[in-house]
Amino acid sequence: MWDAVVIGAGQAGLAAATALTDRGLRPIVLESGSESGGAWKHYYDSLTLFSPARYSGVVGRPFPGDPDRYPRRDEVIGYLSDYAARLDVEVRSYSRVTRVGRKAAEYTVTADGGDAFVAPIVISATGTHGNPYTPVISGAETYRGRLLHAGQYRDAASFAGERVVVVGAGNSAVQIAVELADTATVTLATRGRLRLVPQRPFGLDMHFWYTRTGLDTAPVGSWLPRRPTAPVFDDGRYRAAFNAGRPDCRKMFTRLLGDGVVWADGSTESVDAIVWATGYRPNVDYLVGLGALDASGVPRHRNGVSTTHQGLGYVGLEWQRSLSSATLRGVGRDAAFVIDHLLRQRDTAHSVRSSPNNAAPLR
Repeated sequence: MWDAVVIGAGQAGLAAATALTDRGLRPIVLESGSESGGAWKHYYDSLTLFSPARYSGVVGRPFPGDPDRYPRRDEVIGYLSDYAARLDVEVRSYSRVTRVGRKAAEYTVTADGGDAFVAPIVISATGTHGNPYTPVISGAETYRGRLLHAGQYRDAASFAGERVVVVGAGNSAVQIAVELADTATVTLATRGRLRLVPQRPFGLDMHFWYTRTGLDTAPVGSWLPRRPTAPVFDDGRYRAAFNAGRPDCRKMFTRLLGDGVVWADGSTESVDAIVWATGYRPNVDYLVGLGALDASGVPRHRNGVSTTHQGLGYVGLEWQRSLSSATLRGVGRDAAFVIDHLLRQRDTAHSVRSSPNNAAPLR
């Protein structure tokens, strides 16, 4: 038995393992891949954080180097690898969790290959990268060009000279579209208005203002809308690229044809490739049999604490507690909050079971 099982060795899982060991517990971390780092090693080569290094470290582990620079993907991978190496916790690689079951007050976490791990606490920290979201659109089954999600995109070289449409209005969509426009003819297709905001208003990064105003940690559902639309941070390069028409921006196409798209105005155009930068959904299929998810596969929780099962928590969900919940800077705060609540649940349940007036076990 373990004191806790953490599923996932990305930023959320490492933060959860830290919070558990800080409280004297012995967790094991199960990672589906070969090493720690989560989704970062799967992102496109040129990915650059839109938060400076000073706002990109897990709580208690500052990001190294110039605090005002914007780290690249490989720097984040190195940072998390070093984080894991310094953590006195067993990380079991090639252990993709397939099922979580519960009997009495204990969970059994089963990995592919049949290995089983038993603990009273389970932390789901697998994020979203393994479950990319692609909208349903008419004609997709007949389209003969390349259809790929942003999670499969690596670099612009293989798109040289092609006609490409990138779908989405977030930071990744804009980064990919602008990069592709150097070698291809590119349109960014959006359903709503593209919101470009200055990266450094009044000479200070936007994350300084998030922190100073309290927006970064404001509880979701208080004065902060539950899922507000995130803007695209721009140091001026993106606006200049769109103004030059490289890429251009259009309203979302209405359907796909065998060789292209039908635009909102009814015109048709041949397109070689479509990149869906349309986000992800929670990657928690191993919880399906437990009954912890709603009908759409989303965890039932309040601030990361399961509302269906005692001892079950989540770290790294988007908008779990605040705007920063799924970020490097936010997962440490959320992990501490969730684990403290789970430990209080455990202690309360233990007290009830130990009481002579409550001999029957909790269900």
